[in-house]
Amino acid sequence: MDLKLSQCFIAVDDHDKALAFYRDVLGLEVRGDVAFEGMRWVTVGSPLQPDVQIVLEPPAASPDISPADKQAMAELLAKGILRGVIFSTADCDALYERVRASGADVLQEPTDQPYGVRDCAFRDPAGNLLRFTERPDA
Repeated sequence: MDLKLSQCFIAVDDHDKALAFYRDVLGLEVRGDVAFEGMRWVTVGSPLQPDVQIVLEPPAASPDISPADKQAMAELLAKGILRGVIFSTADCDALYERVRASGADVLQEPTDQPYGVRDCAFRDPAGNLLRFTERPDA
C-alpha cells in the first residue's frame, strides 16, 4: 500500500504567537498562510520533510460546528487538553535548551525513557503538548 502522512492539524488561538514559536523557535518553514471567512490557516513544516505539513488552525474550524461546541473546543485548548505532536531530533538536549530559552512552558526536562528514547516536553503558546524524542541510533 502506498500510504504516507501528508498533513496534521494543531489548534492554535493566536497565529502570530504560533508562528513565532513554530517558525522562529523550532525552525520550521512557513509553507502557506490562508485567510478565509474570518479564520486563518498557517502551514509549516520541517525542511527535512518537504512532503509533511503541519496546519495551524483555529480551534473548531469547521463551519458546521455549533457555538457551544466551538466554546468547548476553545476551553479545552486553553486547558492544554488537546493533543499535539511528537517531533524527532538528533539532539534532545540542545533542542530543549533552545526551546526553554524561548520562554516556552517546560513540562519535562530531557529524560532517558525505559522504552528506549530520550525525550522532553513543552506546551506551545496555545497550550498544545509537544514532545521531542531522540533515538539512541540518531
